[in-house]
Amino acid sequence: RLDLPRLSKKRKHASRLLVHRRLNITMAPATKAAKKKLSTFVVDCSKPVEDKIMEIASFETFLAERIKVGGKAGALGDAVTVSHDKTRVTVTSEAPMSKRYLKYLTKKYLKKHNVRDWLRVIASGKDRNVYELRYFNIADQEDDDE
Repeated sequence: RLDLPRLSKKRKHASRLLVHRRLNITMAPATKAAKKKLSTFVVDCSKPVEDKIMEIASFETFLAERIKVGGKAGALGDAVTVSHDKTRVTVTSEAPMSKRYLKYLTKKYLKKHNVRDWLRVIASGKDRNVYELRYFNIADQEDDDE
């Protein structure tokens, strides 16, 4: 083992650059910008909306006000769009956004409207980007108790 003098990080980086220049090694040319990746998430609220426990329009406005883009809530701009139809809320995002964040906001909405004790947010088994609002199975638990 050779006892070489210790080099600082800057000097190590500079020495590597010199070696690359001597060997004429260059990086690959930059490619064109990749297409923006859209991520679409859906919250299916069909059961509570049919039972008139929750209003889909108020849930949409809640999400539009609370989703953070660039660290600021409510400033969606062109990066995120929130829309709804009769029983579903759709969130389309060009910015990176996690599905888990949407679940967090949905639970927060349910808690605010005092229905968190009866409803839960479950990932759909059919589609990866869909959450469903379902009732807790209280009747099954009562049968078990007897």
